[in-house]
Amino acid sequence: MDTSGWTRVIRNASVASGAGSAAYGLIAPGAVAIAGEHIAWAGPDAELPARPPAGARVEDAKGALLTPGLIDCHTHLVWAGSRHREFEQRLAGASYADIAKAGGGIASTVKATRAANEDKLLALAVKRASRLVAEGVTTIEIKSGYGLDLANELKLLRAARAVGERLGITVRTTLLAAHAVPPEYQGRADDYIRCVCDEILPAAAAAGLADAVDAFCETIAFTPAQVERVFTRARELGLAVKLHAEQLSNQHGAALAARHNALSADHLEHVDEAGVRAMAASGTVAVLLPAAFYFLRETQLPPIELLHRHRVPIAIASDLNPGSAPIASLLLNLNMACTLFRMTPEETLAGVTRHAAAALGLAAERGSIEAGKIADLVLWDAEHPAELVAQYGMARPTRILRSGKDLS
Repeated sequence: MDTSGWTRVIRNASVASGAGSAAYGLIAPGAVAIAGEHIAWAGPDAELPARPPAGARVEDAKGALLTPGLIDCHTHLVWAGSRHREFEQRLAGASYADIAKAGGGIASTVKATRAANEDKLLALAVKRASRLVAEGVTTIEIKSGYGLDLANELKLLRAARAVGERLGITVRTTLLAAHAVPPEYQGRADDYIRCVCDEILPAAAAAGLADAVDAFCETIAFTPAQVERVFTRARELGLAVKLHAEQLSNQHGAALAARHNALSADHLEHVDEAGVRAMAASGTVAVLLPAAFYFLRETQLPPIELLHRHRVPIAIASDLNPGSAPIASLLLNLNMACTLFRMTPEETLAGVTRHAAAALGLAAERGSIEAGKIADLVLWDAEHPAELVAQYGMARPTRILRSGKDLS
């Protein structure tokens, strides 16, 4: 064992590595050695050298749980305004589609977000993201989509980038200009898609503000043909793609996403077997969003068994947004995935670590505790990974490491 370069060793931990054949990849008692920003070694505590390398900081975890940093791979957390009245409307019987058609929903958030300056948006977003970070989240995907014109979409992406800088976490930004038809383009969706492809997408790519491109393929949003145009342009610009697919109806968006080798297709309550087969063939990750399912009181469950049968990896994310999932807790989403979708705690933890990393194109560097990966780690006041899911709000991080250093 080459211990040269080791800067930190955490030993006597219950290491849920997310790798190997054991449940959770559990190594107990286990140890992790860090060299600078990367994991240098992980394995049984008994295999550590008798003497630690000179200069390495050695910490005794005293049996506490150690996991990879959690990854929230689908959020919309940069916005202004409030949609609490829509909650009351839904309780009175209005549907998501009803509210959208009446001028509420995304359109109301767009109005408030356009009116807010970048500093205000950043302050609001940092406050929301801080709640996720407090639960052990070290990587967050943040979408735009509440600007719906060139200046405001770029404003949202800049604010999203700044969230990572302010909090010292990794942020992946996704351009979601094809989220809804803006008011100035009502009745002219094709014209707006032309604007997205010819103006917004190239500008975001040229400024280096977008890591990926997303779209909302749905009866209340954009058709598969319109999304096809967006994805074709995104791929021409060298950007990865993702898709809001099959949330409210089956528009065959999952298969469309797979044709473009999308990183992920998200929601998927109404996906059919052809869509799942296509995702399996392309390696597209299924991102499930329990909070949106819960908050909208949906009844059509995503086809978990079908995804399992075709071995499609399943990620879990918060979908934190102002209207359909205003819940700033990834851990609560794990519990919901178990109670509502009948997933196992092990599946859900994989869903916010290694599968979430894959959904962001980061599988080679994050999502599990293995040599060579970034040392994003969380030490918990728990001993077993199932505690994070089964006992919501009781297990909390006692230490969060980002790139091998304590996150303050």
